[in-house]
Amino acid sequence: MNKVILMGRLTKDPELRYTSVNNTPVCSYTLAIDRRFKRPGEEKQQADFIPIVAWSKLAEFCGKYFLKGQQVAVVGRLQTRTWDDTEGRKHYITEVVAEEAFFADSKREGSGGGFGGGTGGRPGGGAGEQSPDGFYEVPGDDALPF
Repeated sequence: MNKVILMGRLTKDPELRYTSVNNTPVCSYTLAIDRRFKRPGEEKQQADFIPIVAWSKLAEFCGKYFLKGQQVAVVGRLQTRTWDDTEGRKHYITEVVAEEAFFADSKREGSGGGFGGGTGGRPGGGAGEQSPDGFYEVPGDDALPF
């Protein structure tokens, strides 16, 4: 089984391009993922920088909505490739081919997570008081609509 699940921050804005053969969208970006390790008497934190590639509709989504610094989650598979450059040197790369991608930032971080629509993340922006866990009480009839 080849399954990878990662969560990290984008190191720069994703790069969206299209293949020359059939104009298929492909989006590349890098995730910085924290890694903690312990030595006797101390705990350190480092980051791994993992290249991600997404194709087709997922590529268009990532290219349109992901921005540098955002925390995102990616589900995909690990892939290794090799190729020879114009000077005959062999190159190797290991990357994650994304099958799913999600926003992982809290809506409270930054400017409402960037996609709250200006209503505090609530559809319609109606009245109601937010509880500490982020839910809103919806005023109105207690009867179910069905």
